Amino acid sequence: MLRRERARFGGGPNPGRRRLILALATCGGVGNLPWMPGTWGALAALPLWWLLQHLGFWGYGLVLVILSAVSIRVTGWAQEYLGPDHPSIVLDEVVGLLAALAWVPLHWQWVLIGFTLFRLLDIGKPFPIKYCERLPGGWGVTLDDLAAGLLARVVLELIIIILA
Repeated sequence: MLRRERARFGGGPNPGRRRLILALATCGGVGNLPWMPGTWGALAALPLWWLLQHLGFWGYGLVLVILSAVSIRVTGWAQEYLGPDHPSIVLDEVVGLLAALAWVPLHWQWVLIGFTLFRLLDIGKPFPIKYCERLPGGWGVTLDDLAAGLLARVVLELIIIILA
């Protein structure tokens, strides 16, 4: 809820709603870990990635689309409490890593390469990733990581084709 809309609903936000939004946005507090919270958030996504790999192409894709939509909404709300693209908001890193590792073979070297590519692109933000970051609210927070993940996935696929 936007600050300017709170008056319509009788004051401040519900504390339970605030806790839920921040728990989701920080992935249960992972985003509050010291140093490189984005990397911690991406690492926290690895167990979820492993589980999603067993859903097959359509299941993985559906969960990725749903999680992306949830991330756009939740990160937008979380910015109301923490400020614009706060470092502790790491749900977007989860979405980005899941995009980077979508349908990757279950071999540790591909996961390591995909993870590294995603983090490098997410931190460096080359075009068009930098453009996505400028979008308003949760759109900018989530779509820059999603773009970094998709670009990392394309590069990873080329590496797999060349090396495999």
